[in-house]
Amino acid sequence: MIICATNMDYHLGTHSQRVQTQVKMNLEKDRASLLCMKALVSRGRLDSVSQQMASHPQYLESFLRTQHYILYMDGPLPLHYRHYIAIMAAARHHCGYLVSLHSAQYVRVGGDPQWLQGLEAAPQRLRHLDHINKVLAHQPWLTACSHIQALLKTGEQCWSLAELVQAVVLLAHCHSLCSFVFGSGADSDPPPYSRIPHGTPPGYCLCDAANGNTTVPITPNTPSERRPRRRSLDSSSDLSFLRERVPRPQEDRGNRDRLLHSQTSLHTDLEEEEEQLPCFADPSRFLTDPDFGYQEFARWEEDHFQVFRVQDYSWEDHGFSLVNRLYSDIGHLLDERFRSVAALPSPHGPDLKRAIWNYIHCIYGIRYDDYDYGEVNQLLEKGLKLYIKTVACFPDATKTPQCPLSWVSLKPTEKVHVNLLVMEARLQAELLYALRAITQYMIA
Repeated sequence: MIICATNMDYHLGTHSQRVQTQVKMNLEKDRASLLCMKALVSRGRLDSVSQQMASHPQYLESFLRTQHYILYMDGPLPLHYRHYIAIMAAARHHCGYLVSLHSAQYVRVGGDPQWLQGLEAAPQRLRHLDHINKVLAHQPWLTACSHIQALLKTGEQCWSLAELVQAVVLLAHCHSLCSFVFGSGADSDPPPYSRIPHGTPPGYCLCDAANGNTTVPITPNTPSERRPRRRSLDSSSDLSFLRERVPRPQEDRGNRDRLLHSQTSLHTDLEEEEEQLPCFADPSRFLTDPDFGYQEFARWEEDHFQVFRVQDYSWEDHGFSLVNRLYSDIGHLLDERFRSVAALPSPHGPDLKRAIWNYIHCIYGIRYDDYDYGEVNQLLEKGLKLYIKTVACFPDATKTPQCPLSWVSLKPTEKVHVNLLVMEARLQAELLYALRAITQYMIA
């Protein structure tokens, strides 16, 4: 009887665990469905980035909340500056998806369309960010205290410390998002801005799905005279709205006229409009020094660029408190993203996730003294390492051949998981270098 009772308890316990697991899985599916429905309601369609991330709904919610805060909530930078900085960041990797998306949002929040002619048309103050944008995107270990000092002490065009911190967070966020866009193939899918529901205000936020807000407009914190007149947007008017407001350089007029002529009978075809829109926000217009890119950190002489040791400056002990103090609450949101991606279930266990994270940091010159890097070669097959490095360091299809995805024997959801790890590890690496330079400036 005792044995039978014990067996019954065991089976009951096993059944209970199965029920709890199934309930948890159903809740996760419901959460993903809810996020997708909110995105569909607020945007009119589900963009590729959200669709990919929706397989991990808890992370998606954290990502959208952080992105919404960076682009639209409290902060020292005006909204049109934020979107223009995002354009500059995405242009470093020729990410037409993000450049087009933020170009449309930049105009909607009251940005001067003339600036979209190219980086040279923007104010000198924004152009001063070009160097740190370039360095963080490709060789973040070059970020130095002198770069911070130059931006904070440039006369009338200087940046405040709070403004610079927000700009750095935005640059790192967009650089790392380019990696996800490239790795997931979302760059081949037009962004969703031309399917915004009728009557959407100019301050409409693409990230409101995370907050359940699909109707309340975001008020731009720009001078009142620069705010755009409230207008209704529908699927047939968005392209012409952006086309008429964004001037083009002289040499583009012939191409523009031919394009407009070819579209006279296609204005009702939304897909044609979406495919044509990115050409009005050519990433190369916002790019300087196009030959500057990633170089192997290991090739640098040891005495020239010292390895960044996490024991000396870490996110948990240093970066978090600094960024949260200078840019209120963003530290908590970023920390939640890092924790969310670390908590994602993996069929291959935590060792593989740690190997991917530490490998990405290693190729950016960041080392952990308490980690055995022999595990990287043991756990990551050659094809997977190539994929990770390509997505992390070369998310630019115009320069690097597409990564041979067939070499990576992973399921679709597992690839999304890997892409999320790449994005978050790269984001933290850029932030560590930038925040360490800011710390050095503050204590100098």
